[in-house]
Amino acid sequence: MERFSVGEIVEQAVQTEKLGYAFYTSLAKRFEKDGKLNKLFQSLALKERVHEKVFSGLKGRVKDAEPENREEVSRYLRAIVESEFFLGKDKFLPLLEQVKTTMEAVTCALGFEKETLLYFYVLRDVVGEKDIVGSIIEEEKTHIRQLSEMKRELGTGE
Repeated sequence: MERFSVGEIVEQAVQTEKLGYAFYTSLAKRFEKDGKLNKLFQSLALKERVHEKVFSGLKGRVKDAEPENREEVSRYLRAIVESEFFLGKDKFLPLLEQVKTTMEAVTCALGFEKETLLYFYVLRDVVGEKDIVGSIIEEEKTHIRQLSEMKRELGTGE
């Protein structure tokens, strides 16, 4: 089983934000005729870019140390990383190709945000920069609320 160092965990967060930016940019283009949805996806894309920069800055500040409870943390992270909603063009972006309706787009985005949030909770627990990661977690929760609200507006709340 792969074991993660703190530096690798932060790097994975950077990659997650890059994927999120690509995902939301693609959705914004796909749904450019739906003004409200397009605006939401553009806004989320910009926030992903800001988070990427924050995590990139953290990389230089954290040591490549082993997290406490490394085995448990590694198993948990492996489960998240192997999720269909998580990292890698071979995992998430093909799902994006199947998205045809606004409801599918919002549902897919919610899945991505929820998986990302789980990952960031682990990140917060293993990185010494709890305030920084905590503020990103709060923003991710806002993303989930915005997407849930959009889903309700489209007709089927969670």
